[in-house]
Amino acid sequence: GAVQALLTRLYLNAEVYTGTPRYTDCISYAKKIINSNRYSLESDWARLFNAENHLRTNEIIFSFVVDSEHTVTWGATTNIVCGGATGNAEAEVGVTGAWGNFRVRGEYVALFDDASSTDTRRRFYSEGQTQYIDGGLSDASNGYYSMKWSNLTDAGAAASNTQAVGVNTDFPVFRLADIYLMLAESVLRGGQGATPAEALTLVNEINERACGDQSGNISSTELTLDWILDERGRELLWECTRRTDLVRYGRFTGSGRIWQWKGGVKEGRAVDNKYNIYPIPATELSANPNLQNANY
Repeated sequence: GAVQALLTRLYLNAEVYTGTPRYTDCISYAKKIINSNRYSLESDWARLFNAENHLRTNEIIFSFVVDSEHTVTWGATTNIVCGGATGNAEAEVGVTGAWGNFRVRGEYVALFDDASSTDTRRRFYSEGQTQYIDGGLSDASNGYYSMKWSNLTDAGAAASNTQAVGVNTDFPVFRLADIYLMLAESVLRGGQGATPAEALTLVNEINERACGDQSGNISSTELTLDWILDERGRELLWECTRRTDLVRYGRFTGSGRIWQWKGGVKEGRAVDNKYNIYPIPATELSANPNLQNANY
């Protein structure tokens, strides 16, 4: 499953890096995973990101293990859970000594219709916070905190003392919902092997899981590439897919999509297209100066 998921992702992005579209191959490998009947969507989305998510092998295809007894780390999900938590809501995510380092951009919050949305993925700590980062990056009252990731057990107890040993939350690298979205996008990009109707069924399974009913379902006319990009944002926050997604859509650099503080200014600005591929660091270049990417 993990190898097939990796190939699915590589084929989805192949055109960006090789110039050759491989969307049919992306669909083929996505369907191998789906048709294996080994995986199904976890009914409770939040449990995919808690301290017992190692039990969610029905949806999580491959993950990095983070365990407070055997793989103690101050990076990985300890950094995500503690770094993304506010001291005002430590118990709600099962941490002791929240770091308060990370907040989500206001544009991410805006991907959800409104505060009354039934979408359970809309999980923010907003008390005393502004949605947008208007006062500067160092103003801790600017930007909402994400409550997606936690160190809570299924029973709601803290799984570990995070100040001493970090968290118990694994990091999902590949999961079935992402496979569904990659297949749907590949269909919209002209890939063969699945129909738009199949793609719609799959994305609405994700919607129904998020909302608990069919209130968030979309129609065939609403299933567009732009909708897929927004849905990937809602579903996959902090799962290391966003930059790659924006590059694939041609919106990471340039002026195709402007967000607050893009390019280092409050109102956002276009960024040189060379940053779609980053430079190779100096430490690697000292071993082989011929490695550097173009434009650097």
